[in-house]
Amino acid sequence: MAATATIPIIDISAEGADQAQVAKELVDAAVEYGFVYIKNAGRDISPEQIDNVFNVSRTLFEAPLEEKQRCKIEKNNQGWSGMHTETLDPKSQRVGDFKEGFNFGTFENGKATQPIPQSIEPYQAQLATFREACHDLCRKLLLLFGVGLGVDPPGFFTDAHAPGAPSGSILRFLYYPPPDTTATASREDGDVRAGAHSDYGSVTLLFRLRGQAGLEILEPRTGAWAPVPVTPPGTETDAAPPILVNIGDLLSYWTNGLLRSTVHRVTFSSSPSPSPGTTTTNGGESTADPRYSVVYFCHPADDTPLSAVPSRRVASHGTTASDGNAARAREVLTAREHLQMRLRATYLQMYGDGGEQASK
Repeated sequence: MAATATIPIIDISAEGADQAQVAKELVDAAVEYGFVYIKNAGRDISPEQIDNVFNVSRTLFEAPLEEKQRCKIEKNNQGWSGMHTETLDPKSQRVGDFKEGFNFGTFENGKATQPIPQSIEPYQAQLATFREACHDLCRKLLLLFGVGLGVDPPGFFTDAHAPGAPSGSILRFLYYPPPDTTATASREDGDVRAGAHSDYGSVTLLFRLRGQAGLEILEPRTGAWAPVPVTPPGTETDAAPPILVNIGDLLSYWTNGLLRSTVHRVTFSSSPSPSPGTTTTNGGESTADPRYSVVYFCHPADDTPLSAVPSRRVASHGTTASDGNAARAREVLTAREHLQMRLRATYLQMYGDGGEQASK
């Protein structure tokens, strides 16, 4: 059984905490691991909000297929994607991902600005509030990154993620069916629930349910796949599991690769060759049941130029192409251009074969 990933747990909202020290710890985690657990004491997003949004997610995915198909994902990255629609690791995957997803864009006056299944229409205001809370938490994290990196002004990243500005930010629901219902999956052929990939935006917030295993990261220090428990040691009695935060390609690119965008995937099992009926993994978490997750992908405003960050530490890091991060030769893209480049590689069916193949 693979050893679990080593990821720090940080409380960014503790009363009386030294914010400069919190910022340093956050940056250290982003540089070393690309992932960090944020202790969830309900100060930023309450356990009740999280429970409610998972209930809405279940309602959505239980809706009739025809109802979801009427909201099929478009090139604006909003809508429903069915089984095998996404191929997150096109160079390695035999078939597309074994999952369904639904991407929510913006809400105006508590109403979705896109087609949504009728079954979740009563919950639009609730979803709008949750999405806003996620964006606020991301901006809080981005301010801490600015402080920890010595950016002048510290609000450089936060200002680029102003609420209401057109952006690629997405609230996403994901559903992975139980392995025993995915008859076409072949673990011997390397099939996975979600292919190896790195995220596209600035920062990602991941909400998971206790007991539902499957997420793995490619450990930066060892190069081995390691399971990421929902409830790491020390958080078992918390009201809700910690929120898992990871750095996206855009923020890694923007910081010359200093902040690490770590490759991750969702597997059918954390054991290389599970025996029949063997579904329990680290810490009693299991891959036998359906897996639900809620994700918030935070992006800067579309027209934000990804030009040099006003930070001596970032500038002195330079651009490295061999460290496994998303840094490339320095060219100034806008946030929208960066996102479109990545989406073309993921949705091969939608964009045709002209899309750039992702190197993940």
